[in-house]
Amino acid sequence: MSLETTINWRCPFCYQNATITSDRRSTSAHRFDNGNKHGPQSFVSEVFVCPNSDCGEFSLTAHLSETRWNGKEVVDETPTRTWRLVPPAAMKRFPEYVPESVRQDYEEACLTHDVSPKASATMARRCLQTMIRDFWSLKKQNLHQEIDAIKDEVDPLTWQGIMAVKKIGNVSAHMTLANDVIVDVDPQEATLLIGLIETLVSDWYINRYERENRMRQLIDSANSKKSP
Repeated sequence: MSLETTINWRCPFCYQNATITSDRRSTSAHRFDNGNKHGPQSFVSEVFVCPNSDCGEFSLTAHLSETRWNGKEVVDETPTRTWRLVPPAAMKRFPEYVPESVRQDYEEACLTHDVSPKASATMARRCLQTMIRDFWSLKKQNLHQEIDAIKDEVDPLTWQGIMAVKKIGNVSAHMTLANDVIVDVDPQEATLLIGLIETLVSDWYINRYERENRMRQLIDSANSKKSP
């Protein structure tokens, strides 16, 4: 009797880690050649269904691979392209109490990540400025002045991270330095910027909301008690 194959997976919707079995995963492969100049290819679609009862979402991903087969089975596959179809990007769903403008900038940074890391970094920079102006209730001449204004309000490591978003975002927006040297933004840098935006949303908005909610519950509970 063969053992069922399981896959460790993280849901892109609820971000819960899960062990996926065959009843929660399906794949479909289409192999073709038809005389195209690239040779034999495989197009594989893959579906995962989240086992979390509070989620239940499915993800859909497609992969294109250069393929070698011996007429009976595949002997080698080299992936060349991957498309995230559902969800269209790796991004978190933030609660509605996070300002819509922040959520829109964040989502655009995520959606452009795979297509253009430069555009993603630019949107991460814009998202940072949107958050600073909203959360800290300030608006100055430029982002540099706004970051300086909160330097003493955040921990030093967070401030350095914020400066990194500004710096890389500026590079992606202007794309040149002295002597006509072209500066690029690689996907890993864009990923790190998105990660910092996610951290700041959690620290500034979600933690504040949860703390205020706990305090309200405590106050309501105390007010419901009868005085002795």
